Amino acid sequence: MKKTFKGLLSVIAVAFTITAANAFPDVADSYWAAPQIKELSEQGVIVGYPDGTFKPDENVTRAEFASMAIKALGQQNTKVVQPVKFSDIDTEFWAYDAIQKAIYFDLVSVPEEGELFRPDDSVSRAESLSVAVNALTTEQISEQKAKEVLEKVYIDTHTIPEWFLIPAGKAEILGMMVIMPSADKAKVEAERPATRAEVAAILFKMMEQAKLNPNAKLAEAMRKKTGDGFVIENATVQGSVGTIPAGSIVPVELTKYISSQTSEPGDLFAGVAAQNYVTKEKFILVNKGAVLKGQLVDVRPGRWFVRNGVLVLDNSLITTNNDQTTNFNAVANIKKDRNWFMKFVRFCFKGEKLEVQAQGTVNMKLLKPVVVDLTNGWILE
Repeated sequence: MKKTFKGLLSVIAVAFTITAANAFPDVADSYWAAPQIKELSEQGVIVGYPDGTFKPDENVTRAEFASMAIKALGQQNTKVVQPVKFSDIDTEFWAYDAIQKAIYFDLVSVPEEGELFRPDDSVSRAESLSVAVNALTTEQISEQKAKEVLEKVYIDTHTIPEWFLIPAGKAEILGMMVIMPSADKAKVEAERPATRAEVAAILFKMMEQAKLNPNAKLAEAMRKKTGDGFVIENATVQGSVGTIPAGSIVPVELTKYISSQTSEPGDLFAGVAAQNYVTKEKFILVNKGAVLKGQLVDVRPGRWFVRNGVLVLDNSLITTNNDQTTNFNAVANIKKDRNWFMKFVRFCFKGEKLEVQAQGTVNMKLLKPVVVDLTNGWILE
């Protein structure tokens, strides 16, 4: 049983690594949307089916697309104070919160009171591209300008619904129009249901553009989050990305008692960030409450005249406040703070015992850099 527990965390860590590295078996590396599908699946924006496939040619429902769009923009944790009522969804519906957030961030227009949302209808190409454009701050264009831009490329511009004409023109100007490779002349196909591959490509373009020119509400939400906490002095910031370098020390509050006298190698431990980890500019790198997990890798009891106690913890994983679980490789070698006299005593008369009480703090030394999106707390690597 001990061996099973001892290997549990390493197995979990490997599983996360493999999941991120492996492509879906039905999406070849040469597939036109493979890079976008891989990137979004790694970030948890899109997921495959239980059998491990992605099914790129399947359709996406309007509810699914709303959920994907909010995840792509990193706004899963936004709170909506005044939700809009629909006659065909209620608070128990699985995508209720995502739909409300999509309305709050002006991704979709505010409906009439009691209007249908049609959550199970397939999202059309026009609807998905319109959401992507609505996420941005864009220059205003006229319908005539939109037509001129679109008619240069697409043979079905005359079939584009009036409401979508300007968003389509903006999408083309911004390079966001997603067209599957085809032998036919380019078509917008505005009212055709969007495939899962097309949705992935559209969301990827939206994410990239939103980093540069988000709409007003998203710009406020996507600001780098700030707060007080434990300052990691050598952390660096570049744009909206923060890096905790290898060698940094972070405090972790353990959830249960450990001891050199009673614990054993392979025992699991868990701890929490009892305060935010922040840069010297007070940008939040890791939010208070993040859960860290690992195992004891070296435990030796203190024995009189034989040795001082040894207690070494190896942290493998972190689960952040946005429910992301990823690698967080750090080590803690438990030592007692001693003055020069006690150091001499313990050198001569061995037998020191080590322990950390529940809710006691250990200082973890980071073994690998951790890169964080400062707007949403997502750990990038």
